[in-house]
Amino acid sequence: MLGPEDLAEGDRERWRALRAASTAPRNPFMEPEFATAVGRVRPATRVAVVDEGREPVGFLPHERGVLGRGQALAHGVSDVQGAVLAPGLGLGADELLRACGLSSFAFDNLEAEQGLFVPHAAAEYASYVIDVEKGYETYESVLRAQSPKFLKTTLAKERRLGRQVGELRFVFDERDPAALRTLMAWKSAQYRRTGRRDRFAQEWINRLVGLLAETRAPDCAGTLSVLYAGGRPIAAHFGLRSSTVLACWFPSYETEFAKFSPGLVLHLRMAEAAAAEGVGLLDLGRGAAEYKDALRTGEVPVYEGAWTRPGVGAALHWLGREPARRAHHFVRNRPRLAATAARVLKGAGRLRRA
Repeated sequence: MLGPEDLAEGDRERWRALRAASTAPRNPFMEPEFATAVGRVRPATRVAVVDEGREPVGFLPHERGVLGRGQALAHGVSDVQGAVLAPGLGLGADELLRACGLSSFAFDNLEAEQGLFVPHAAAEYASYVIDVEKGYETYESVLRAQSPKFLKTTLAKERRLGRQVGELRFVFDERDPAALRTLMAWKSAQYRRTGRRDRFAQEWINRLVGLLAETRAPDCAGTLSVLYAGGRPIAAHFGLRSSTVLACWFPSYETEFAKFSPGLVLHLRMAEAAAAEGVGLLDLGRGAAEYKDALRTGEVPVYEGAWTRPGVGAALHWLGREPARRAHHFVRNRPRLAATAARVLKGAGRLRRA
C-alpha cells in the first residue's frame, strides 16, 4: 500500500497503459495524475498495487478511514471512480479489499465497466454526455434535429449578447489565475443561492482545484474555459481533459447576464473547441439538470453503493451513509417530491443570504 506520490514512474506508466487498453472512455479522473493531486490534499489517500510476478496488473486508489472504512478516491467530488485492472484478471472484490485491510469500500460515481464492484452497487444513475466524435457540425445537426428551438434560441442569445454587452471571445484553455478565482466565487454563490453545500468552502477542494489547474499531463490536464463579453468574463468552466474526454466539473456564470444563457453558450463553444482538438466526448456528470437535457446526445451509467464485510467498520459505514442515500434515492424517483425538495433548497439558500 503506497501513497500516490510514492509510486515509481514504471508503476505510473503501467497504470496509463492499463487505462489505454480499457474499453471504458479515458476519463481523466481515472488517471494517476488525479490520484497524485488528491494525495497531496488528502493525506489518507492510498493506492493498492496488485502484482503478478514482477509486473503490476492493477491499482486501486482509495481513501482509508478509521476501522478500515474505505472510500473511492475523492469520494463526493470525483465524477468517475474505480480500480484500474488488467483485462481478465482473476481477482474478486473480497480478495482485493481484504488484502487492503478494508472493512468497507464506498463509491458514488463508479465507472460502468467496473465488474469487480458493480454487483455491490445499490443505485444506478445517468451521467449525461455530449458526443462530438464526428465533429462539432455533426453535433449541431443532432441538436437541430432533437432540440431545434433550443439551438435556435441559444444561438440568437449568443448574437444578442455580443451586440448588447460587447465583442465575444472564447478561450478554451485559459491560464489566468484571476479567471479561476472568479469562477470559484461564482460557483460558491451558486451553491449558496440554491441551498446546496458549498464545495469551495472546503479548503482541500480549493487546493485540489489549484493543483489540477497546473497539471498538464497528456491524459489529465486541468482545463479552464472562459467566455468573455466586452472584455470581461461572463461564464466559465473548470474540468479535466484527457486525449479523448473532457470531464465537465465546475461550470458557472455571472448572474447579471442570465437572460443571455451564457452557460449554454459556453458549453456549445466548449464542445466546438474540444472537437477541434480531437476530444470526442464531453462528460457532463451525474445528476439531472435542464442544461444537460438540452445539450446531451446520450448517457452512460454510474453506480453508487459499497462493498462491506461484517464488523464494526461496516456497521459504521451503514449508519453514516445508507439512511441519507436511501432518502435521496426515494426522492429522486418521485418527480413531484424532487421538485418540492428543489424549491425548499432554494428557499433555504435565500434565507441564508438574508
